[in-house]
Amino acid sequence: MKAFVFPGQGAQFTGMGKDLYDNNETAKELFDKANEILGFNITEIMFNGTAEELKETKVTQPAVFLHSVISAIALGEEFTPDVVAGHSLGELSALTAAGALTFEDGLRLVSARAFAMQKACEAAPSTMAAIIALPDEKVESICAEITAGGNLVVAANYNCPGQIVISGTNEGVSLACEALKAAGAKRALPLSVGGAFHSPLMQPAKEELEAAILATTFSAPRCPVYQNVDAKPHTDPEEIKSNLIAQLTSPVLWTASVQNMLADGVSEFTECGPGNVLQGLIKKIKA
Repeated sequence: MKAFVFPGQGAQFTGMGKDLYDNNETAKELFDKANEILGFNITEIMFNGTAEELKETKVTQPAVFLHSVISAIALGEEFTPDVVAGHSLGELSALTAAGALTFEDGLRLVSARAFAMQKACEAAPSTMAAIIALPDEKVESICAEITAGGNLVVAANYNCPGQIVISGTNEGVSLACEALKAAGAKRALPLSVGGAFHSPLMQPAKEELEAAILATTFSAPRCPVYQNVDAKPHTDPEEIKSNLIAQLTSPVLWTASVQNMLADGVSEFTECGPGNVLQGLIKKIKA
């Protein structure tokens, strides 16, 4: 069985998608259509922008989505997934590539998600950090202690065994990094992100995105989509919508998603989109 997987925010780089634009007529048409839908020239930023410009959430999310989905479409008959999955933002790419959303609706939802998250970040200064080489349970218990003390911090991304990203208030993440290093974490690295994604601090964004999702038509995808909130395969449009709404304030269960795909018979993973971060995580999960 074959899985196609789609990366999230952080995979972007200057020049992303330019080869597709220059060498594939369908890709060119879709990129041009994206500029119209978004109301600004995102391809100019993707192809020639600075790293700083690309890092803005309102740019990053649609840019990664566009590169991922157009890469899948450009594969044509070679895009033959038995299942798909995406990491965080990548879940919308996976749903669009699998036909649950039209290209236009997928892009509009990604843009709505990006703006809603940007607003939530500005309303509550917050951050994230990667914790390396500590058991999941230890990270969870230390985060729970710090949250109980009045500084919110939670496990947000279960990326692979020995790598969890935590998310919360600036103070909560700072205290957690100190405590986790003292507990034996090899590294606790603050991430260069705009806010506390996949934490309760994203509740305002969740409410805003929920309205956009409920107003959008979802179809049954051409194959099961393993979703972040429960790491299970879904094909029912109503379940997919519900899980997508819950995703913004819930952890990304990437390790469990890949483990479940492997258990269900997936033997080949193809990454669609910028970079190969997910391939690296999958190797560690399979090890």
